[in-house]
Amino acid sequence: MRLEISCQDRLGIAQDVLDILVAHEIDLRGIEIDVGGKIFLNFPNIEFADFQHLMPKIRRIDGIDDVKTTPFMPAERERNQLSAILQTLPDPVFSIDTRGNILMCNEAVTAGLEMSVESIKGEEVAEWVKGFNFHRWLESSVIGPASSKVQFIQQDYLADMLPIIVPDGEDGTIMAGAVILLKSEMRLGQQFTAFHQQETDSFDKFVVQSPAMDKAVREARKVADLDAPILIFGETGTGKEMIARACHQASRRNEGDFLALNCASLPDSVAETELFGYGAGAFNQPEGKPGLLELAAGGTLLLDEIADMSTQLQAKLLRVMENGEFRRVGDDKPVKIDVRFICTTCRDLGQLVEDGLFRKELYYRLNVLALVMPSLKERKQDIVPLAEAFIVQHSSKLGRRPAKLSKSCVDYLQNYPWPGNVRQLQNALYRALSLLDGKEITKEDIQLPSCAPSTTYIDENFQGTLDEEVKKFERDLLKRLYPSYPSTRQLAKKLGLSHTAIANKLREYGINKGTVKF
Repeated sequence: MRLEISCQDRLGIAQDVLDILVAHEIDLRGIEIDVGGKIFLNFPNIEFADFQHLMPKIRRIDGIDDVKTTPFMPAERERNQLSAILQTLPDPVFSIDTRGNILMCNEAVTAGLEMSVESIKGEEVAEWVKGFNFHRWLESSVIGPASSKVQFIQQDYLADMLPIIVPDGEDGTIMAGAVILLKSEMRLGQQFTAFHQQETDSFDKFVVQSPAMDKAVREARKVADLDAPILIFGETGTGKEMIARACHQASRRNEGDFLALNCASLPDSVAETELFGYGAGAFNQPEGKPGLLELAAGGTLLLDEIADMSTQLQAKLLRVMENGEFRRVGDDKPVKIDVRFICTTCRDLGQLVEDGLFRKELYYRLNVLALVMPSLKERKQDIVPLAEAFIVQHSSKLGRRPAKLSKSCVDYLQNYPWPGNVRQLQNALYRALSLLDGKEITKEDIQLPSCAPSTTYIDENFQGTLDEEVKKFERDLLKRLYPSYPSTRQLAKKLGLSHTAIANKLREYGINKGTVKF
């Protein structure tokens, strides 16, 4: 079990926590302290039920704000993410210590040598990479990055040697080893060709006048050509599929297909056959049918709303990602895959992992390159340019001249909270243009549900207790705010509470996407 403790910056607060653990003879195996005001503890040999009675004692410590379980320690999460990134690199990569011995290598190395990682670890890198004096370089008085032509498995490579320098005290540093990245002549040629290609216009369709959207598009450009999975977070209607498609078009897989599976719209059995296909004879069919994993070979597969995938299908998807192969439904023949995964979700996957509704192994397998699409209310500067672009687009479809936006309409659009985000704006303008008689769209032409807060007054002769009335007010407030802040973290930030407290209240009042009208 692992705990995440949110606390204030007070001298001795960590010692107060440790004193409680010592008093109850709790075997602590790891502790990490984050500069942002969090303490992480690791108890591998204790169950939550055994530790539950100590949680209130920790919460009563002066300066402790919240205590909750967490699936991973920060260092564990970083190691998992770094390992996933390392394994997806197509170039051979070694990590060595200060004596030139191999500490780690990626799959490109083990596949080339046809050896396991365990048999390679501890060997001198010079035994496999010829043509560079690693010992002389590591023993230099001043070590800097170096590049050299080398041989690996009797083939020429360009090697980039990058020293690993770690802090030692306030001002000093020490050498901790190095990372060696090998690039073949073919890979260098591909990169040279890509460098001189005209810049892709796959992201030009996005309106990016706001800082939030500009940041999202800049990050998407950087991760688009990497081959690791991308996990895109964002509320409904923010354009998650649109940016996923742009990432595909800007990647080296752009000549392959971009296929999508909506995990929220299909029953489990149908989703499985759509994803994996089925073999000949299955479902009394004389011929088999390929699934999206086969059809997207060499391209990209979008798993839309991955949080709604069943736990059984999650387990099968995890095995596919781990083994690089799958079997059609009703067929024992393994099929190799060559596909890049992009997943989207409008839900808090971290919270779902904590609640046991999403597999944490799959979460960290998918959450290698994460993008966050900002909500429209975070993109105030983009609202009018988006509206004008939609007017031109819709006017062309309707066969009419583009209309203008009145000043009152502009003010109304900019001040509306947009719980449905860009999709809601697009639909509202299409309706307005379809029914418009004049040449100007006014505030009255835009039909949107009211999101203005309503004030309720309690009769002095109300029935019930104060606690019941407070809970009723709390429930009504949360139901009004939930469409605009459907993430527990966003709603918690809005109300100044922990996301755990908000999650508990939403669960208590039965407030979720199924019970609240958006």
